[in-house]
Amino acid sequence: MGTDAGKLTELLEREPAMHQTPARYLVIIDADGARTALLFTDKYQQVGEFDASSEEVAVMVKGLRPKLSAIASEWDRALAGSSRQDRLAAEVYTLDV
Repeated sequence: MGTDAGKLTELLEREPAMHQTPARYLVIIDADGARTALLFTDKYQQVGEFDASSEEVAVMVKGLRPKLSAIASEWDRALAGSSRQDRLAAEVYTLDV
């Protein structure tokens, strides 16, 4: 599966290894002019990056309400490469795990 959507599907369908922590947060943020979906564990470690317009992302967030900012200090390290403006405009979804 070479597409971003395929990678996301593969990641979500893969049975987690004993040491692997499941994704807890999905952050939709502008990255270099493109909306990007980032998956993070409950300890804010990035475990995936995909095109936010993929169908799988829409399915993942269906029925969830995002927090409208990733400016809180817990996101500082995880989103260090993003501008303050992009972080303010980010959507943060807490996923059911």
